Amino acid sequence: MNSVDLPVIPALDVKQQQSASARQAILTKPAGALGRLEDLSIRLAGMTGSLAWLPARRSVIVFAGDHGVVAQGVSAYPQVVTQQMVLNFLGGGAAINVLARQMNTHVLVVDAGVAGAFDAHPDLVDGKVAPGTADFSVGPAMTAAQAEQSIRLGLDVAQREIARGLDILAVGEMGIGNTTAASAIIAAITGESAATVTGRGTGIDDAQHAHKVAIIERALAANDPAGQDTLMKVGGFEIGAMAGAMIGAAAARIPVVIDGLISTSAALIAAQAAPGVEQFLIAGHRSLEPGHVAALRALGLEPLLDLNMRLGEGSGAVLSFPIVEAAMRTLQEMASFEDANVSGPAE
Repeated sequence: MNSVDLPVIPALDVKQQQSASARQAILTKPAGALGRLEDLSIRLAGMTGSLAWLPARRSVIVFAGDHGVVAQGVSAYPQVVTQQMVLNFLGGGAAINVLARQMNTHVLVVDAGVAGAFDAHPDLVDGKVAPGTADFSVGPAMTAAQAEQSIRLGLDVAQREIARGLDILAVGEMGIGNTTAASAIIAAITGESAATVTGRGTGIDDAQHAHKVAIIERALAANDPAGQDTLMKVGGFEIGAMAGAMIGAAAARIPVVIDGLISTSAALIAAQAAPGVEQFLIAGHRSLEPGHVAALRALGLEPLLDLNMRLGEGSGAVLSFPIVEAAMRTLQEMASFEDANVSGPAE
């Protein structure tokens, strides 16, 4: 990743954060009464550099890729489901399509490395790095050049969306076997054990779960995925592309809402490659996957929702958009004590 020309991540706008905080103090409510909505509005002002920002033009980019480690029996579903679900996304029939329609959000699908071909579609970007990664239980998931290519793919896609007038980005994924890759990434970066961060993924039973943990432990021992090599050693093409998209959006002061386990593992990769990117990330929800908690903790992020979800696709990220909007609308549209002729707190 060192040879990828990454954009500069700007600092948060401290003056706008101070202005947002000062405005929160004069609105017609007890101090702090809107709780985390107030904190979120201040963060958003710092990210965007504006108290007038709203998440009007919304996109969720769903990055798809396959994983060679599926050959080790780590998933309850066959690898072909990745390709089938991409077609479902393009047909508008997946959960993310339903939620995105409700939230007035455009769905863009990116083939970062699916083991199958697709016909051209206006909502599909063909960015295939390769038809799936290698089996990282026996060696690196990809070459250094492929890791860089996946990061560049995400950067390019995000920049294209930004050029179309993007205000907020949600980042989701699809890839059978990618909870195994995400758990390996999280273990490598946080130092937590494979057993601690590995969940049930697509719904595997106890024996399959023990096997999945053993495969991740084998992968960590075989690859020693430390430092900037984590993506190359145990990642996925869609994970690298998600990381690139996060970096591209953050560089343009576009707030990024991350989703569950896999999306958050990509956020760890993004923060590894471009320190400071985490300041522009919002955790949409807390997944049922145990590794998600460890990843969020490492990023210093507190999720907005906790609905026992573990779907991926960007579903939890898109669900949080109304909360993001509410944080800014209350900041912008509530009357002050003076404007409303309401007595403030006693001196």
